[in-house]
Amino acid sequence: MSAKRWIVQAQDAEHVVSLAQALGVSSTIAALLISRGCADEHAARKFLKPAFDQLHDPYLMLGMSEAVTRLLRAIDQGEPILVYGDYDVDGTTGTAVLLRALNLLGAKTGFHVPHRFTEGYGIQTAALQTAVAEGYKLAISVDCGIRAHDPLYWARDNGLDVIITDHHLPDEGEGVPPAFAVLNPNQRGCKYPDKSLAGVGVAFKLVDALFRERGRESQVHAFLKIVAIGTVADVAQLTGENRTIVALGLKDLPKATNPGLRALMEVAGCGEGTTMTAYDIGFRLGPRINAAGRMDAARAVVELFSTREIREARRLALHLDTRNRERKEVQKQILDLAIAELESAAAEPANSYVAVIAGEGWHRGVIGIAASKVAERINRPCVVFSIDGDIAHGSGRSIEPYHLLNGLTSCADLFEKFGGHSHAAGITIKPERIVELRRRLNEHASGCLTTEDLQPCIRIDAELPTQEITFELVGELQTLEPHGAGNARPVFVARNLCIVSEPRLIGQRHLKLCVAGPKGRPLEAIWWNGAQQTSMVRNGIDMAYTIETSNWTGETFLQLSVQDVRERTVNSEQ
Repeated sequence: MSAKRWIVQAQDAEHVVSLAQALGVSSTIAALLISRGCADEHAARKFLKPAFDQLHDPYLMLGMSEAVTRLLRAIDQGEPILVYGDYDVDGTTGTAVLLRALNLLGAKTGFHVPHRFTEGYGIQTAALQTAVAEGYKLAISVDCGIRAHDPLYWARDNGLDVIITDHHLPDEGEGVPPAFAVLNPNQRGCKYPDKSLAGVGVAFKLVDALFRERGRESQVHAFLKIVAIGTVADVAQLTGENRTIVALGLKDLPKATNPGLRALMEVAGCGEGTTMTAYDIGFRLGPRINAAGRMDAARAVVELFSTREIREARRLALHLDTRNRERKEVQKQILDLAIAELESAAAEPANSYVAVIAGEGWHRGVIGIAASKVAERINRPCVVFSIDGDIAHGSGRSIEPYHLLNGLTSCADLFEKFGGHSHAAGITIKPERIVELRRRLNEHASGCLTTEDLQPCIRIDAELPTQEITFELVGELQTLEPHGAGNARPVFVARNLCIVSEPRLIGQRHLKLCVAGPKGRPLEAIWWNGAQQTSMVRNGIDMAYTIETSNWTGETFLQLSVQDVRERTVNSEQ
């Protein structure tokens, strides 16, 4: 049975009842709100009803006044502005948002999105040299630049003002990069209240400030659709300001008029009038946008959102769809290779706190996905490298208890360059240094992680017997959307269930069950990727699950999605 650790959220019964009465919601919803940090009525109402006025004043961000003043001067004087974005979904959506905003304000603009394979991540001096040669005096980055000190020194010495908009963690040793202005809620000295904005979110705050200065605040709301896509697809925390951005953007997505966005939604199966969720962004729209930078040139995304021609929009959307299919095929190949390498003696998986895996010529566009999949599989941080001659490009993903960027910083002398977040990072390194990186990164992680941290766990929000599952409750649960990082779909536990019919295999990987509690009616349950669990006991089980709905021949059914099952024992209450 289950080897996972179950962590059940403790609840104060009196607090739950009090909040439920104040809000007019069920005790289940009140308990879920409390577990999400909304313990008082005011915070809970804001969570349940996101509104535009909940967004923070953009001028709370350090550097905003300087950035706005410089940009408006360029617009008024007809000075061309180069938008320099990153090639992932966060950078390309942010570039599209900023370009559209500047054009609406009358700016002369151009953009550059580096090619992952020929240029690499971040601001490059060669691209700035080209910009100066083309007559640019002002450039603005999106989702990159916070560690680009050398290129920015070149820009400053050659008459190019650069405004940085980024959200990655800065290099504390080097301090603020030598830019005209830096917008990053994570930079030292910035008192902006929400540190979790995605790169597209930081770009949006600049757009908000610019439009305020021009008395066009009413147009700002329209940008939230694409900002929501970038925020969800970048796996930003859906709490605070991000939750508001995504909730409002999702509400407007079905009404999108942008030809590129409409074409992308249609290709992804999100037709007109379809209710959109964070799932649709994360698994339909986001992967197609990201595939451009992973497999080809990411500028196609910016072109898609910038075109006003329906035929061109359709062509570009189909292009992204094709790249995404290619990405899936290559991803499977590289993941299989990474797992095989992991299971070899070279990666030392049994004794490692961090898996460091490397292969010759692996497709660099999917090594980040491979790292994420391996980290999820072994519940350990993972770094995957693609070796190309005398350089290796790596991508790292972490588990919740481990700050990966801190670990990499402890090994900084080994790298050509590196950067990222607490749980995701990019690295370039000489191949001969990978063995030493594995040793030192594991040494660092061993001082931060416990054996318990490395045991897979399921966080359970509340106990909910199956007889209490109703369509009314499902309707209430929808008020907690959008779900994603920082606001996961609620997980419940039901005790002492029995399986009332033989489990059936669905496809090759999934299992369909019918379960019932001591007093409840039978309910259908699906255990995704649970095909190996057919030997589970039939009676006396506890089940961790989420609640879904299933549609069949026009009728809606309640369905449980199994997260884990354990045999009921005297210790099952723990």
